[in-house]
Amino acid sequence: MSNQYLDPNLKIFTLNSNPKLAEEIARVVGVELGKCSVTQFSDGEIQINIEESIRGCDVYVIQSTSDPVNEHLMEVLIMVDALKRASARTINLVIPYYGYARQDRKARAREPITAKLVANLFETAGATRVITLDLHAPQIQGFFDIPIDHLMGVPILAKYFKDKQFSDEIVIVSPDHGGVTRARKLAERLKAPIAIIDKRRPRPNVAEVMNIVGNVDGKIAILIDDIIDTAGTITLAANALVENGAKEVYASCTHPVLSGPAIERISHSPIKELVVTNSINLTEERKIDKLVELSVAPLLGEAIIRVHEDQSVSPLFDM
Repeated sequence: MSNQYLDPNLKIFTLNSNPKLAEEIARVVGVELGKCSVTQFSDGEIQINIEESIRGCDVYVIQSTSDPVNEHLMEVLIMVDALKRASARTINLVIPYYGYARQDRKARAREPITAKLVANLFETAGATRVITLDLHAPQIQGFFDIPIDHLMGVPILAKYFKDKQFSDEIVIVSPDHGGVTRARKLAERLKAPIAIIDKRRPRPNVAEVMNIVGNVDGKIAILIDDIIDTAGTITLAANALVENGAKEVYASCTHPVLSGPAIERISHSPIKELVVTNSINLTEERKIDKLVELSVAPLLGEAIIRVHEDQSVSPLFDM
């Protein structure tokens, strides 16, 4: 593909959550980033100015709803409203990390379902399509009444581990029962068996490892999850794997939330490498030696081109 995308009606804008990733995606697509400014009034209200005409254009807005989640969420909602009022033909939200996805059902009485609420907000604001990556639960796609392209981070992670050409036998480990499908997808690509960590979680952000289902003795264990937040689950899992005879432990995820004590926990854990994507912009202090960051820009850039040209997005699942 040439460096310059020829259709002037394709516009890519970034807000404040991950401008570096947006620049990479724009390079992959072959367009300049659209001109807009995101500022705040003195009381914290967000003000957005689109500084070029987008009338009749197909606009793609790159924004992860990551920390500070509420601010980034409001930015994207206000941007959609501005685009709608400026007569954009289509408003496509490219949300590498979809925040509020962990509350996707009522687990207890009187709980909200925020994943559905956020979907409603995007639609009501005026979005015409969502492109996202590794939703916490795939059924969140059903919360939308507009088209949603749900891409996978597993092929990117699998390629990295395949290129390492491990000399010892590997095993793919799911840190809980909910992640078995994800672990199986990685295992199929790496032609490896899987193991499952059976854990009980007494309250949110507190995990307690119980036992390991599967054989990890003498093997290189690769943990895979969609999100690593406080890193409690993943570090407890790594300790359990070593105690059960694993030779080395690698951890991987699509979305490195890495809040609170996460970095300290990973630094002091037996995890050899933490392999993540750049779906969330990481501050420099989070980029420890153990952390390996892979780019999702080629995947998202190709998805934008395919959507814009009315081509199938499904081949991207086999990249």
